Amino acid sequence: MATEHLSPLDLAFWRIETADHPMHLGALVVFDASSFAASAFDASAVEAFAFDASADAASVAVRLLAARCAQVPGLRRRIHDVLVPVGAAAWAADEDFDAARHVFLVRTSDPQAAAGPLMARPLARDRPPWEAHVLAGPDPRSFAVLFKFHHALADGLAALALAASLFDEGPPVRGPARPLPEPPTAGSGLRSLPGVLAARLQGVGQALEIGAAMARSGLPLAVPAALTAVAGGTGTRAVAGLALDLDDVNRIRKVAGGTVNDVLITLVAGALRRWLAGRGDAVPEGPGPRALIPVSRRRPGAGAKYGNRLSGYLLRLPIEEPDPLRRLERVRTGMDRNKEVGPARGAGAVALLADHVHPLGHRLGGPLVAQSARLLFDILVTSVPLPGFTFTLGGSRVREVYPLAPLARGHALAVAVSTYKDTVHYGLVADAGAVPDLGALVEALRVELEELVGEVS
Repeated sequence: MATEHLSPLDLAFWRIETADHPMHLGALVVFDASSFAASAFDASAVEAFAFDASADAASVAVRLLAARCAQVPGLRRRIHDVLVPVGAAAWAADEDFDAARHVFLVRTSDPQAAAGPLMARPLARDRPPWEAHVLAGPDPRSFAVLFKFHHALADGLAALALAASLFDEGPPVRGPARPLPEPPTAGSGLRSLPGVLAARLQGVGQALEIGAAMARSGLPLAVPAALTAVAGGTGTRAVAGLALDLDDVNRIRKVAGGTVNDVLITLVAGALRRWLAGRGDAVPEGPGPRALIPVSRRRPGAGAKYGNRLSGYLLRLPIEEPDPLRRLERVRTGMDRNKEVGPARGAGAVALLADHVHPLGHRLGGPLVAQSARLLFDILVTSVPLPGFTFTLGGSRVREVYPLAPLARGHALAVAVSTYKDTVHYGLVADAGAVPDLGALVEALRVELEELVGEVS
């Protein structure tokens, strides 16, 4: 079997990780177990493991996840270094795979609060890089599962497919497809030399365009003093989630224009402004924080390949603008400008530069790249689309899905958003030391939506 090397971007995510800045993304999935009845299941309904009819829903979830993960090839693979090319890494089957090292039951009085410390803990690098923590809270009618997937294993769409493969059988979800063929390298042979040279020249041209776009955008720039609230580095984590009515978002979009994503980004900008003012920080009069907006480069209908197919847009969040509708207009204008340039050429396409770095460069330069994230952007705002059908696990229905993004070095806040069942779910990950008032930011998001709805009513 041919060796499957990590793609340049996957390798970059693997190399920039440190103990204080783990590079895993995740999702806090809340299940409604009100209709769960253990006595209604027989052994065949909950896979081939010893079944206890008195088990609660959380215990059944643990057993289901443990049994099913062993059947998913993408969850049984680990990363290891290789000798050639120097600095590269590759995937290999974990011959000692043990579900007990990946699936855990956590009894907690507050599942959301428990998710923060769990997100702060790096994944073990000598085993398949993922975990599932079943969080059993005081309410017997519900439980949550915190999924963690290393960014080298999956981006948001691929992580969704991997998690969905562990749920009950339902409408088909396109799982990870076979990896795309690796581009030819200089050692591919004399016949491929013209193609190699053409690919190299094209790559150089793309890198130059991205660099020029970064220069035009004013990168790197020092962060305004008032925005140090979104900078951090204690290595601690706090997690918070907020569910909003998608109908309200669509009402704003229909009246004020733009896309749903434009409105969701605007809510973040307005909430940051409100939050800064509420904590006594001066709202800057000049340019706002630079938001990196990841963009998927997957072909429609191609399925979710393991690993990453990402680029991004860079957008100044207009938090200095006091009028909420004007903020939306400025976000819309900025996003339209990004879309005109495209996700492969603008200043936010920095992820694509990984394709032009030798594996040894990723290995030696990983720490430097990790430290430079603060120079490139101030906050991550990402969106992960979810299918419209209902997910269940052991008969318990998914009620809420809060996506969680990793925090790069020097950052204190990352915002991820998904829509599920006519509800918008914001998932916030913060440096707990730098943002001790994450709940205030969540409340600011809620109030910001109410104000925008009032403006268009």
